[in-house]
Parts: sequence; structure tokens; C-alpha cells
Amino acid sequence: MSLTDKQRRFVAEYLVDLNATQAAIRAGYSEKTARSVGSENLTKPDIAALIQERQQKVAAKAEWSAADRLLALKRITDAAEQKDPRVAVSAISEANKMQGSYPPAQHRLAGPNGGPIQTVDLTKLSGDELAQLESIFGALAGPRDDDAPDTSGEST
Repeated sequence: MSLTDKQRRFVAEYLVDLNATQAAIRAGYSEKTARSVGSENLTKPDIAALIQERQQKVAAKAEWSAADRLLALKRITDAAEQKDPRVAVSAISEANKMQGSYPPAQHRLAGPNGGPIQTVDLTKLSGDELAQLESIFGALAGPRDDDAPDTSGEST
């Protein structure tokens, strides 16, 4: 079945915004029937095939391969290194993301006012000192069943 001029116009208008009702109106169908005509047109095999064909053509023109994107970013990087190194760094970062190369996440912990975290070597404490700490901090660890097996890997 060949399409009418109005149906071809509908296809062209539909590709503008993918709104069947508005496409029908712009193609010259009555505003009163535009919604049903637009919906019906989308179910017609010849119209649906032409829409799909045109969408594929547009997609093929718009599609960049990964190599195209990397080449464009390389050009940006080369030009930016002369004028603004920050742009070059940004382009390199984008290229790395596209290739799946992400820098490892850095997690930095800091003590008060951004200083070092203070640590205490508990291995040099006496038994009494350890018992005193356990009495202070034991409550923070939660209730403990002394009869439960030790699953920490350390013996008591």
C-alpha cells in the first residue's frame, strides 16, 4: 500500500516531536479527530515502517563511534593545552570515562581540624589497663555473652 501525501506529511511531522496528535494536526487532519487519527496512523504497517526507516537514518547520522568521540576529545585536548590546561584535563577525564578507565576513588580520613588521626598502641597495655578500658568501652560494643564461642579468631 502506498501512502497518501497527508500520511507522508504525518510521518514527517511525527518525527519532529513524536507526538501523534500534534503531527496529525500539522499534517492537515481535523483537530477533532487528530488524536484518534494519529493513534491509528501509528498502527498502520506502512506508516510504522516509514517512521522506523527514517528514525534509523537519523540515528545513523547522529551516532558517533567511540573512536569519533575520542578523536574529538583529543583535538580539544591538543588545542586546550596551549590556552587552558584545565580544559585539556577535563577532556582527558571524559575520554577515560568513555573507555571505562576511572581513577581509583580516594577516601581520606582526617582528625580534628583536618589533622592526623591519633592512634593508641593497645598492645603495650597491662592486663589491668585493658580491663579498665573494657569496662569503659564494653558498653559501646553491646551486650556480650561470655559463654558464646569466640569468633574473632583470637583466644582470650
